[in-house]
Amino acid sequence: MQTVKIDFVRSKMEEIDWEDRLLMIKGQKGVGKTTLMLQRILQEFGPTNTTDVLYASLDNIYFSTHGLLDFIERFHAQGGKYLFLDEVHKYKGWSLEIKNAYDEFEDMHIVLSGSSLINLTEGEADLSRRCISYNMQGLSFREYLLMFYQKKFRKRTLQEILNDGNTLCAEVNAQLRPLPLFSEYLRYGYYPFLKEGQNHYYERIENIVNTIIESELPQLKKLDVANIRKVKSLLGILSSTVPYSVDTVKLSSMAEISRYTLLQYLQNLSDARLLQLLYSDVTNVKRLQKPDKIYMENTNMLHALATTHVNEGTEREVFFINQLSSAHVVEYSKTTADFTIDHQYTIEVGGRSKDGKQIAGVSESFIASADEEFVLGNKIPLWLFGFLY
Repeated sequence: MQTVKIDFVRSKMEEIDWEDRLLMIKGQKGVGKTTLMLQRILQEFGPTNTTDVLYASLDNIYFSTHGLLDFIERFHAQGGKYLFLDEVHKYKGWSLEIKNAYDEFEDMHIVLSGSSLINLTEGEADLSRRCISYNMQGLSFREYLLMFYQKKFRKRTLQEILNDGNTLCAEVNAQLRPLPLFSEYLRYGYYPFLKEGQNHYYERIENIVNTIIESELPQLKKLDVANIRKVKSLLGILSSTVPYSVDTVKLSSMAEISRYTLLQYLQNLSDARLLQLLYSDVTNVKRLQKPDKIYMENTNMLHALATTHVNEGTEREVFFINQLSSAHVVEYSKTTADFTIDHQYTIEVGGRSKDGKQIAGVSESFIASADEEFVLGNKIPLWLFGFLY
């Protein structure tokens, strides 16, 4: 606890209702869930309180020979009221024992966290009506500026960005030049572990991906271990290709797997937050339906896995989807533009050369431009969408 600092705290801290009796914080490995839990303990209870609150990671060897429910019972018997359990997916049967603890100890607050998004999602079924879940992403561009450059700006809503973007543009440009820092963020800014250095940054991202493909998918989704190489090859193809209208026959041939298996793997990779699958109508998406477009989950992962030079257009679109998808409905546009947001706004993503032909005559339409510092008509700087959280 002595090493935990609170000079930078993720905005997710304010969004969580810590008074709920059972919370779950879900997110990719490396996005800062453990740090957030320890910061909450430090802020609320201070560095010396050891009676009311306890943090434990379920990947500790202790839990290989001791039961979780017994552990919770002993903590409660000693006066414990607030329990923070990290890496819960590492403990087999965690959800059922947490359910029993929740029902038995009505005066206890339990906060759960884990990185295996597939396991956590499936475990939530045992905790239905009991557990409130929060999804935690990597750093937004706004948070990146605060963490690495000590420049503080408040969050903006999508409506503020679309209708009053120049107010924020003026505020940001008065303190820094956003475009070079935005370019930096797209390559290295999404994961907080950049604090530990840039030298092995992409290697750490690759390790996250490998853990999911080599361990979690075979264990939780029955991925044939003989196909692990093919799944990695599939990610390499997708990260090195400009997003296109998905041809599953061609893609399955390139990845050397059947079309049905391909659709299964795409869904599994999406569930694990390695991919973003885009559909033209999310309200009617059926299981194993062919997506309209496929993207990597975030731009840093895109750079880490790409086997060729990353296409600028792909990078821009990945950023846009990543920043909006946590709180908004993002669909592949049925018009000639790129995206439809919340069934209302039409957004074309591009550079300075975008002239608006794709959205001509479309109401509530905008261009998200990667090369602008200020709003010009309906052309909005792309980096502004990094202030949504």
